[in-house]
Amino acid sequence: MRKKFFGLALSTMLLALSFPVEAQQPGKIPRIGFLGAASASGYAPQLEAFRRGLRDLGYVEGKNIILEYRWAEGRYDRLPDLAAELVRLKPNLLLTHGTAGTRAAKQATATIPIVMAVSGDAVATGLVASLAHPGGNLTGSSFFNPELAAKRLELVKEVVPGLARVAVLMNPGNLVNEVSLEAMERTARPLGLKLQQVNVEGPEEFDTAFSTIVKGRAGALSVFDDAMLIAQARRVADLAARTRLPTIGFSELAEAGGLMSYGVNFPDLWRRAATYVDKILKGAKPTDLPVEQPTKFEFIINLKTAKQIGLTIPQTMLYRADKVIR
Repeated sequence: MRKKFFGLALSTMLLALSFPVEAQQPGKIPRIGFLGAASASGYAPQLEAFRRGLRDLGYVEGKNIILEYRWAEGRYDRLPDLAAELVRLKPNLLLTHGTAGTRAAKQATATIPIVMAVSGDAVATGLVASLAHPGGNLTGSSFFNPELAAKRLELVKEVVPGLARVAVLMNPGNLVNEVSLEAMERTARPLGLKLQQVNVEGPEEFDTAFSTIVKGRAGALSVFDDAMLIAQARRVADLAARTRLPTIGFSELAEAGGLMSYGVNFPDLWRRAATYVDKILKGAKPTDLPVEQPTKFEFIINLKTAKQIGLTIPQTMLYRADKVIR
């Protein structure tokens, strides 16, 4: 009887000890499907900002939360298939970025919650019904891309003497282009500027695009906020420097060697995305979580690049900059 008692007690103890182990099995850990429009290398700072946001909330990737990554490598036509592949994994939620990535995720599922780390004007592109009440299964952060694109024209006009023609580098696969171009056209006319639209769908088209810009005699280049272009910021900056072309765009461009940037702090928005993930994993519904907008815009001037291309930046502009790279 004593042996049977100890045998039963031992079995009960082992069974009890097995429960924590089972609770840590991959199937029990929250799983996020990550739909990347660009590449892991091109978005390393943003991903690290997101992971930092998760860590601040008690999540450690690979321990108590799992991320399943799928990258389109800048090929937006691949996004629908990748989104469908992630949906088949039945994750707790999908995380994505950019207008193209968010649209693909939304088309792939109407039930799995979706968090957009950042997207250009989600209302104008029809991704959400409104910022306060996004509706459906989608929420996250969005910014007014058209207004930023227009403001950049004003800034570059102040810096480049006699500027009359501005090339606009964009990815035709990005839905926000149309509303952004309209805003730029409205701003360009009173400034006496003409716009030259130049489309690129991948890095292999950059050389041809810059050749077109040079032939068109553009005096400056404005680069749209697009996942593929952000991931290729250094390549764009190098080509612009080689052709001595003043550029303005997103902060990553100025940091990589472009002349100027005016825009939002993307890594900060990615860090904020972790808050949405946490709330949804704890039971919140996307439709009840308002879409956030950035309240701070950074103006960066790369003085090293200005000297390299032989351009003098007015002192008044330097005073207005949030950051000057010397």
